[in-house]
Amino acid sequence: MKKTKISVIGLGYVGLPTLVAITRSQKYNVVGFDINSTRINQIKNQVSPIEDTDVVTYLNSNKLFVSSNVSILKNSDIFIVCVPTPVYPDFTPDYSIIISAAKLIAPLLDRGSHFVLESTVNPGTCNEIIKPILESGSNLKAGRDFNIAHCPERINPGDTKWNIYNINRNIGSVNKKNNHEIAFFYRSFLKEVKINEVSSLEIAEATKIVENTFRDINIAYANELAKSFDAMGIDVIETIGAASNKPFGFMPHWPGAGVGGHCIAVDPYYLIQRAALSGFDHKFLKLAREINKSMPEYAVEKLILSLNKISKSIKGTKITLLGLSYKPNLGDTRESPAFEIRDLLIEFGAELVVYDPLVPKESNRNSLSSAIKNAEGILLATAHQEFIDNLPNCLKNSSVKVIIDGRNCLNNTLLPKHIIYSGIGR
Repeated sequence: MKKTKISVIGLGYVGLPTLVAITRSQKYNVVGFDINSTRINQIKNQVSPIEDTDVVTYLNSNKLFVSSNVSILKNSDIFIVCVPTPVYPDFTPDYSIIISAAKLIAPLLDRGSHFVLESTVNPGTCNEIIKPILESGSNLKAGRDFNIAHCPERINPGDTKWNIYNINRNIGSVNKKNNHEIAFFYRSFLKEVKINEVSSLEIAEATKIVENTFRDINIAYANELAKSFDAMGIDVIETIGAASNKPFGFMPHWPGAGVGGHCIAVDPYYLIQRAALSGFDHKFLKLAREINKSMPEYAVEKLILSLNKISKSIKGTKITLLGLSYKPNLGDTRESPAFEIRDLLIEFGAELVVYDPLVPKESNRNSLSSAIKNAEGILLATAHQEFIDNLPNCLKNSSVKVIIDGRNCLNNTLLPKHIIYSGIGR
């Protein structure tokens, strides 16, 4: 019998782990497609273009069938779309990439095919945007001739505990019968995962938006507390830590110099915009976004105030920015607030040095010791372990007088006594 053919479209932080997981099951004929030829060549050469331990391990001893030629997608039974869903500069949703993917796949659909979107979108996207493209491009009808499903991804890059193999998933389709079929497929390669069949595409789409806006709102609360407690002279980190020993009714979230990544910093805008089309104004979500977007500027303001304490202006002073990625110990810079911090420091006239060991192309130094040489101020924007472990020792006999810990990750008792240390909310 002919094996069912599965195609994964978009081989980034979501698509590539998905491709590996399905291939590893050895139950299907699995191929991957991406328009980025450089990425395709890396995968063909068994080099992972993303920082994912499972993908790296698999590629060390296995090859994947991938291509940037659309012909690789022909005769597929299931198309899994894992492409980015960014926002425009005005923060309105940019559907162009998923629209392109739908137009690419539409002529390849056949009766019995499944089109599965894993990309995070607002409720209504599959029915309002994807469905008309697929139906007009294929002359088939969704729910009768082929299925449209949404199974929102839950990838957490760099997480050593939670991964594609142990995080439960939700899935919704155009009808119940189609949903049973595609849910059975997901269960076939994610053995330890609960695949929850929800009653509609819109509910499946809404789940991921709810998850990420929940985090954005709670981080905004922590960030506003940090500003408030700075004004009152209360350590917000110790306070949240103490509050979190309550075994129910509280979940700690932590303040910092900004929110990054392709989910929390982007997804709320999809819900805000779609709700507005239905006549609802998400004031709470807008406020959370406003607070979180203010944190890079707040971190720079703290640096300026600390420099003023030693009669220094930021203009003309050598400042070292440590970290550019949005997440500790990864080189992922998507939506990283560190770039706004960098731009603000340049705008205010700092003599700027930038160092991130995992983002060398954007750094102008190649070591921590060289980065802080002759610097008078440091703004730490990413909690890389290298900074936590090595910065205190590097500061001995240095010229650094001020440190702003934008991630509250340093043990300030290990720092030289003459250094003015300040965190976000402490």
